[in-house]
Amino acid sequence: MSDIHVNIISFNIPYPPDYGGLIDVFYKIKALHAAGIKIHLHCFEYGRNKYRELEVLCEEVIYYKRKPMWKGFFSDKPFIVSSRNNKKLKENLKANNYAIIFEGLHCCYYLDDPAFKYRKKIVRMHNDEAGYYLNLARNEKNILKKIYFYEEYRRLYKYEKVLQYADHILCISHQEAEEYKKKFKHADYLAPFHGNSKVTSVSGKGNYVLYHGNLSVNENEMAALFLTEDVFNDLPYSLFIAGKDPADSLIDEIKHPGVKLFTNPSVPELHELMQNAHLHILPAFTETGIKLKLLQSLFKGRFCIVNSAMVNNTGLEKYCFVADDAEQMKAAIHTTFEKEFSDTDLLFRKNIETEFSDTAEIQKLIALLR
Repeated sequence: MSDIHVNIISFNIPYPPDYGGLIDVFYKIKALHAAGIKIHLHCFEYGRNKYRELEVLCEEVIYYKRKPMWKGFFSDKPFIVSSRNNKKLKENLKANNYAIIFEGLHCCYYLDDPAFKYRKKIVRMHNDEAGYYLNLARNEKNILKKIYFYEEYRRLYKYEKVLQYADHILCISHQEAEEYKKKFKHADYLAPFHGNSKVTSVSGKGNYVLYHGNLSVNENEMAALFLTEDVFNDLPYSLFIAGKDPADSLIDEIKHPGVKLFTNPSVPELHELMQNAHLHILPAFTETGIKLKLLQSLFKGRFCIVNSAMVNNTGLEKYCFVADDAEQMKAAIHTTFEKEFSDTDLLFRKNIETEFSDTAEIQKLIALLR
């Protein structure tokens, strides 16, 4: 049993692991626990409940209220950072001398604090946050949200220099690791944690297409509308859309024949939808980070159709059909529905087990903690 302790600061409660970065946070915690590392988890809470599952994996779980975004209006820090300024968090971090993992730029308020000058500090970058917010701004139709996203992009771009105070910057994609290495020599790649040890895809055929994602994010809302209006507008196949917190306007707009919406499915319900689908269709409108929903689909589902933005520089394109516009996607869907996901397909897919292994990747992180 290891005697290594670590503080992890999470931008939200990482259970259930049902979207984006929280998938990486939770399964990283689970892998560290399995390796005998003692975890002191510090969570900002907003919009999610507390679960005992985290207490089982951690030495302690401490919760902090996130501040209202408007309180950061006159700060020079990004809203996602200034809203996670909490004096109690600083006191709790000072109460031990363990390494600190900051989950995302969101949690880096104390990264440059002199109180932690001699502490080992690791920042897990879930994506290029400045680039992510710039893309949100470009895609947003609501003028007030667009202004907010542009302002946050400006602040994040300026604030990113705080990463010089980290001992290690661990990027979630190869592409971003290379970009950050140009600015910070201590940047490197650490594959995303996803919780799958084995491919559980089922051979055979399904009878529907699945798109899934956090539907409160404008990129995912755009993808759902694009598929409904431009791809499945004249196809004879059923499209299932599953995700968190869709806006009422989205619910109204996707009321099309052959399209079925699953709102806020539980993790087991979503996994069942993923496993039974004949194919997953996952267009993306940004290239930041790596899309964990694609990894989940490849471990659990059959065929996957994506666009280039989803797979560029990820190494995952060999497991997918790549189609970059509505007509190409329609053609790929027709072709795929003529196929059966065979034992040969399944055998090839199993290569992903070694390419994206939580067990192997966690040893790289533990080596840094030592």
